[in-house]
Amino acid sequence: MPVFGLAALWSGKASPERAAQVLEGLGDMLPTAQSLQLVVAARDEQAGVELKVEAPGYPRASVERLADEVKRSGGIFVELWRLPKAERDAFRTSTFAGGRAFGGDERAGAARELARHLTALAARGAAAPSAPPPPAPPPPPDPAAEQDPRRVPQAPPGSPQRRGRRFAVRLELEFRSELEFVREHALNISNGGLFVRTAHRPLPDSVVTVDVKLPNGEHLQGDAVVVHVVDDPYQGGVGLAFLSDDATFSRTLDDYLASLAGGMG
Repeated sequence: MPVFGLAALWSGKASPERAAQVLEGLGDMLPTAQSLQLVVAARDEQAGVELKVEAPGYPRASVERLADEVKRSGGIFVELWRLPKAERDAFRTSTFAGGRAFGGDERAGAARELARHLTALAARGAAAPSAPPPPAPPPPPDPAAEQDPRRVPQAPPGSPQRRGRRFAVRLELEFRSELEFVREHALNISNGGLFVRTAHRPLPDSVVTVDVKLPNGEHLQGDAVVVHVVDDPYQGGVGLAFLSDDATFSRTLDDYLASLAGGMG
């Protein structure tokens, strides 16, 4: 079952009580989650929580509700799964390395840990001159806002290979949903995902397993989420965003995109 990475960051100006309530209410806000894993990290100027949600499909409405609650508590919300793997790994290392892990049934303990650190940050800030909080990586744009419906989501500026750097291709691929097994062709690809022209169109936010055959004989195999569907009889298809956290998947994709950028693909 796919796992979606999410994160929230709070500075010392946030409400410890409201932030703790966010963690305590995760079970109600994410009812379709099969399992939850949390990491609470304390830093000198902020506190962060990484959340791994195992769910059969992307729970968009629930995640939007969670994002609103984080913002109301004074925090910043990030959909980690939308970031290219290299950037996602760097963010995890800089923000959550050394954090304390909690299981989904230990949300109360995670909430107490978060509240303790935010309370300490607030007390420290009251005794020292105010300083601007460290910048957080901006979440990628909403795919629905893209003018071209076949675009995959972009990553924030500064990414080694931005999701917006698309390449026109014609790659054989197979994708499987709960109901279908389809052989088609991908028409463009980027670090974030690909667009497949197909009459078989799974619902948005559903998850499919993809197997993309590259020209050098290698395969990209992993999960992808349907981020948009283009309903057109001739140009229609689905935009898929890669979910895989696997290092081999990321390396294979990066090498292939580098060959395309160098004019060898």
